[in-house]
Amino acid sequence: MVSKNQIKLIQKLQQKKYRFQHQMFIVEGKKSILEFLHSNFNVEQIFVTEYFSDKLPKSKTTITTKEELKKISSLKNPDEGIAIFKIPEKQPIQHKGLILALDDIRDPGNLGTIIRLCDWFGVQQLVCSEQTTDCYNPKVVQASMGSLSRIKIHYTDLQNFLSNIALPIYATAMNGENVHQTVFQEDFILIMGNEANGISEEIFKLATKKITIPRFGQVQQTESLNVATATAILLNEARKEK
Repeated sequence: MVSKNQIKLIQKLQQKKYRFQHQMFIVEGKKSILEFLHSNFNVEQIFVTEYFSDKLPKSKTTITTKEELKKISSLKNPDEGIAIFKIPEKQPIQHKGLILALDDIRDPGNLGTIIRLCDWFGVQQLVCSEQTTDCYNPKVVQASMGSLSRIKIHYTDLQNFLSNIALPIYATAMNGENVHQTVFQEDFILIMGNEANGISEEIFKLATKKITIPRFGQVQQTESLNVATATAILLNEARKEK
């Protein structure tokens, strides 16, 4: 059974200020909970139905019912469990490999999808501007489908970070080089911008290489691609052998 204090904590963790006050966040769903348990994240408490409980550490597990889960879940149709994990301590950014940088990404679904893409394409580090939505937002965690447990995510002053790094910086621009012809270096940074406004002017100025995803429609009124869709195309090209 879930206590009143536990219910209050779970409800508070829906909000960013309480997540950082308690240094905890929520993970929902059997698949995601298991993936976080097999990662470097430390679990605080797990609330699950009896059906799911045999696969979990007993000392951290509270058996509950689907009716109780519905009361504390942020989902319309909750899965077999909800878990509280601790937010890990900040780690230094490693200046190597393909680093994806996000400039003011606001939609939780987009961020969650981008985290999944990083996992798929082997991008181990995601550097976010301080204005980018919180990666521990329940909607982001849900959309990432467990991939958040494997990607190192850093929040920082993006302009300052890019100004002081000795790596090539790629940014998308309408007049950039066709990405299908771009030869990417082994270590570099790829910047993706805000859903409505793209990459901010101060960040764009720091790019050392402009690239573009070409349009093929003869009559084309689409101004841009969804940021997660564009990220998928660019990461696929970056990982191709050319």
